[in-house]
Amino acid sequence: MAGRKEKFEGAVRNRMQVRLLSLSVNEGMARAAVAAFCAQENPTATELADIKCAVSEAVTNCIVHAYRETVGWITLQVTLMEGGIVRIEIRDRGCGIPNVRQARQPMYTTDAAGERSGMGFTVMESFMDKLSVRSSVGKGTTVILFKKLHGGLHNGL
Repeated sequence: MAGRKEKFEGAVRNRMQVRLLSLSVNEGMARAAVAAFCAQENPTATELADIKCAVSEAVTNCIVHAYRETVGWITLQVTLMEGGIVRIEIRDRGCGIPNVRQARQPMYTTDAAGERSGMGFTVMESFMDKLSVRSSVGKGTTVILFKKLHGGLHNGL
């Protein structure tokens, strides 16, 4: 799980990119598109559910926090690599995160109304093997998720 010192490298076997507007209705589309693409690796039901949950959290963060009351683009790039490694990049060009370290702390939220729990990054981290977050205020945020699939056959397309 999170925190393991495992290399997530390998030759690219397949890649897709999807670009969606930051509308809440598109969160399900993002989750379904990533799951459908990953299905070619024959993941277990648990692995697929983990990926879908993490993608859902990342895209929801873009919709709710990055663009706040506006609409912007969310780009998802999914790369399937040798050895059953899945790399998922979710990128926005929204407001950015001033302090990524603080934002990754469990229960940290900027939501004064108390409607958000501040667990998005924690949830992503718990379902994926590795999580990376890069952000620049005023320029946007990139979340990169890695998952090593163990349930399928990973010997070619």
